Amino acid sequence: MTMDQRASSRGPDRVTALIEGLVEQEADDSGRGIVRPFQRTAGDEVQGVVDRAETVVGIALSAARSGHWSVGIGVGQVRQPLPEETRAGAGPAFEYARVAVERAKHSPGRVAVAGPVVIGGSTDPTDSADSSTAAAVGDESSELLEAIEASLQLLAELEHRRSEEGQDAGRLMDAGKTQREAARELGVTQQAVSSRLRTGLWGESRRLASVVSGMLERVDRLVDGGGGSGG
Repeated sequence: MTMDQRASSRGPDRVTALIEGLVEQEADDSGRGIVRPFQRTAGDEVQGVVDRAETVVGIALSAARSGHWSVGIGVGQVRQPLPEETRAGAGPAFEYARVAVERAKHSPGRVAVAGPVVIGGSTDPTDSADSSTAAAVGDESSELLEAIEASLQLLAELEHRRSEEGQDAGRLMDAGKTQREAARELGVTQQAVSSRLRTGLWGESRRLASVVSGMLERVDRLVDGGGGSGG
């Protein structure tokens, strides 16, 4: 993943706060899937390697919620062995993330996804068996990438437009609170929490995020031929 701060010349440097927040989240969940930590690469840009789809989606939506970041997700392999420093990494995933973040700057929700559209096998049409398989896999990968990007852009717009009250209620639900517990913490009624979640389409957005995570896992397997990869 590559994230670039929006309007950085007109505001404070937000890179340090972003990285510290991601480090705190990773410490709270050792199975979070951040293979290499997010680091500043150049200017107001950060990059990290993640191998867990759920984490990729969560980070992308959190960044969208703030309104301060363009987010590029690159789906592909990384060159092994991975260096300790994220910025020293290489491979298709890094290259696709670079392509994606540039598109994200002019995309809905400021998020974009990039990856290969034809994967494996022969591209010679006379090599019918291998060629047909490769074409089918490439078609599925391309369709999945398009669906993932469109869904993430919709979710990102929703996250950014949700009211602060709805965000507060949603964050508590994400943390495992019940509506009654959230109401107590926010100092409102349970009915008010329910209304905020309903108005902000919190439940619907979380279901769609889960579907997107599943699609991202599927395209990652197609790209990598069954092995692990990073984004």
